[in-house]
Amino acid sequence: MIGPSGSGKTWLSSRLATTLGLRHVEIDALYHGPNWEAVPLSVLRDRVASATEGEDWVSDGTYHQLIGELVLERAEVVAWLDLPARIVMWRLVRRTYLRKKHGTELWHGNVEAPWRESLRYVIWPAIKRTFENRRRLPALFGRHPHLSVHRLRSDEAVRSFTERTQRRAGTS
Repeated sequence: MIGPSGSGKTWLSSRLATTLGLRHVEIDALYHGPNWEAVPLSVLRDRVASATEGEDWVSDGTYHQLIGELVLERAEVVAWLDLPARIVMWRLVRRTYLRKKHGTELWHGNVEAPWRESLRYVIWPAIKRTFENRRRLPALFGRHPHLSVHRLRSDEAVRSFTERTQRRAGTS
C-alpha cells in the first residue's frame, strides 16, 4: 500500500493480510522507537529487508523517500491510495482526535503528540504528500515494470480492489 498518512494504508493492509493469511509489515513500527525516536536509516533498511523477505507479506507503506525502492523491488502488487485530499484530511484529523481522546498507544509506548506537533509532523506532510504522490509516483512505478499498480481514487475503488483480491486468493 502506498499513500499519504490518513489514506487507509494500515487499515487496508492489515485487513488484506488477515484475510489472505499473509504477514502484515507495519513499517512505522519498524521506524519509530520509544519517544518517537527514529532508528538509523541503515537499521530501518535492514528491518524492512528482513520483514519483506519471501512472498507472504503485505506492507502499509514503502518509505521509499528514506530507504530507496527496496519494498517496490520486492513487491508484486501496489495499491496506490490516491483518494481526494479532503477525504484524507478529514480521516487523518478524525483519527488523530480519536487517538488523542482515547490515549491510544501506537508503537513502543508512543501516543499522538500535542496538536501543534501533529499539525507539523503528520497533517501538513500528509497534505503535501497527497499532491507530491500524483506528480512523482507514476515515474517511480515506471522504473518497476514488474509491478501491478492499482490506483485507487475512491472508497468504491478500494472496496472493489479488496473484493477482487480476496476472490482471486480464494480461487488459488
